[in-house]
Amino acid sequence: MGRYEQLEAFVEVVDQQGFSAAGEKMGLVKSVVSRRVSELESRLGVKLLNRTTRKLSLTGAGEQLYQQASVLLADLLDAEQKVSDEQVTLSGRLKLAAPLSFGYRHLSSAISEFVKMHPEINISLDLNDREIDLVAEGFDMTIRIGELMDSTLIARKLGVIRFVTAASDAYLQQHGTPLHPADLANHQGLLYSNMTAKQQWRFNDKGQKIVSIPHTRLSANNGDFLTNAAINGLGIVVSPTFLLSDAIRSGELRKILQGYNTEATGLYALFPPGRLIPRRVKVLVEFLQKQFGDLPAWDKGL
Repeated sequence: MGRYEQLEAFVEVVDQQGFSAAGEKMGLVKSVVSRRVSELESRLGVKLLNRTTRKLSLTGAGEQLYQQASVLLADLLDAEQKVSDEQVTLSGRLKLAAPLSFGYRHLSSAISEFVKMHPEINISLDLNDREIDLVAEGFDMTIRIGELMDSTLIARKLGVIRFVTAASDAYLQQHGTPLHPADLANHQGLLYSNMTAKQQWRFNDKGQKIVSIPHTRLSANNGDFLTNAAINGLGIVVSPTFLLSDAIRSGELRKILQGYNTEATGLYALFPPGRLIPRRVKVLVEFLQKQFGDLPAWDKGL
């Protein structure tokens, strides 16, 4: 058995978290996949996987090999694609990560359209608001919103994320409508806990940047949860327009403090450092840039 087939089986077992699932993905029976991984371990003289009836985990040597082998196989497949069909055919595996609410609301339709355009592409998408370690977890790309803190990652801007301040009519009728950011000190705030309050509640007052933070009535690490809390009259929220636009258009929420802009931020695609970006990833990035751009659909007419 060739080294390529052994490495391919090993990487697929890790990606699919099991021999049976890897076999289904590769079109092989479970015993063949298991034999290839065992042959790889024998050839290298190290144990790569801890196998139990319930769980599969990487050893230290397995983790090191997986990180390097997954990159090697991706680059090899990308090179084959360029030679066989530079302009049309894209194939292979893409492991992506994205924020939960953005992924569910807007990335899902874009990814679905991309997969229809490129049927030989297989995508694994992790929707989670946690900070992703691209290298350690074997991701090809992650989508992030906000300031980029890790300068070692390769970044491509996909679009602009704008923010809006909003509350329900029920809340405003009970507590009054703030006319200036300073008035927020007397109001109830709904805070996104993955950002500091100062990051969220920043306004532009005639060219002067100010921070005005209300009393924190409720905080959560999910934007959809906070949107529903605002609709239910629990307080004022400062959130991206991609979260609030539907509720504003339906009248469930009302924009306030419109004369005081909140600072926009970027929507980025990030890639692991130290290697060329595979062609299939580049094509996906270009597609998402066209989908989102500087004036995405959720901002139009808002």
